Amino acid sequence: MSSFPLPDVKGRKLVFIVTEDWFFASHFLPMARAARELGLEVTVVTRVRAHREAIEATGAKVIPFEADRRSLNPVTTGLKTGDLAAILRREKADLVHCIALRSILVGGFAAGMVGVRRRVYALTGLGFLGARTDRIARLAQRAVRLLVRGLETRQTRYVFENPDDPKLLGLDPAGENVVILGGAGIDPEALRPAPLPPQPPLKVAIVARMLWSKGIDVAVEAVRSARAQGAAVELSLYGVPDPANPKSIPDEPLKAWAAEPGIAWHGRTEDVAAVWRDHHVACLPSRGGEGLPRTLLEAAACGRAIVTTDVPGCRTLVRDGTEGRLVPAGDAAGLAEALSDLSRQPDLVARMGAAARARVLDGFTERDVMETVKRLYSAMLAA
Repeated sequence: MSSFPLPDVKGRKLVFIVTEDWFFASHFLPMARAARELGLEVTVVTRVRAHREAIEATGAKVIPFEADRRSLNPVTTGLKTGDLAAILRREKADLVHCIALRSILVGGFAAGMVGVRRRVYALTGLGFLGARTDRIARLAQRAVRLLVRGLETRQTRYVFENPDDPKLLGLDPAGENVVILGGAGIDPEALRPAPLPPQPPLKVAIVARMLWSKGIDVAVEAVRSARAQGAAVELSLYGVPDPANPKSIPDEPLKAWAAEPGIAWHGRTEDVAAVWRDHHVACLPSRGGEGLPRTLLEAAACGRAIVTTDVPGCRTLVRDGTEGRLVPAGDAAGLAEALSDLSRQPDLVARMGAAARARVLDGFTERDVMETVKRLYSAMLAA
């Protein structure tokens, strides 16, 4: 519950703009529910595939909208911006909430075309902009900063999932126009700790899209090395490639890795609780560009220790030596050492898992996210 009364904003209209319905369904349903608790009329504009019913179950209306995730061709982008502006005009939007960079660019222009000045720009991770530090990445960061900040109004608020990302856009993480959320939020009653399986071996799992940026190859190399040194470690991969993502790993290397001893690729899972019942450690050797990975929140809620990389988002949740271990990005040898150490310390694995669960309960739950979002929407609409 909120600690103070919120302004009455019933009947005002909020429009979410997001490229994929699955992304909204997996990460942002708590925001839609928060808006409905305020009495807002909610519309989600997205590409519709298989998650329309889940979104509509929150009380939101869904409007199909196709946007190419792989291209920012100025001609097609301009056409899509015009189509989106027509939707915002028809919906009489009071507030537009754009999720991820592409939606911010198209949605920000469209909102400007129809005079919607109340805007929330949610950066859920900066992809390669946050994962690289070379000259090209720095130029790209500058270009994105200029584009996004150029779409800013005095009534724009920015939402991030970690305190590092605002700095890449030249924003103060503690500024009045910035809100830091605890990721997508987790329902701690739906995901609860279960007894750890017997050890050895130490069973490690990655639940993620099969992308090079997630460091799947680094985990394979690390487990290969740890096993060669005599450590009892097994790795399970849960997830599928994302053909729309240029960093997607093809099926061939995944099948080849799964043919190696101690490594298995299970494909997509719809039951993450079952995954964590069968494993001791959650791993995500991300190369960077994360917001705050939901997969780590889910594992932590299930009371599992986490081994991940010292990059923004991942280190927001995991403190080295408390909830798990942090290793440098791209460091297969360091990851192998961390997994080998844990394979010899089952008591430490259990303590880290308990600490991870406590960490989620302290600010990373669905209700935490919903109350923060309700305060944000109320303040913007009442202004």
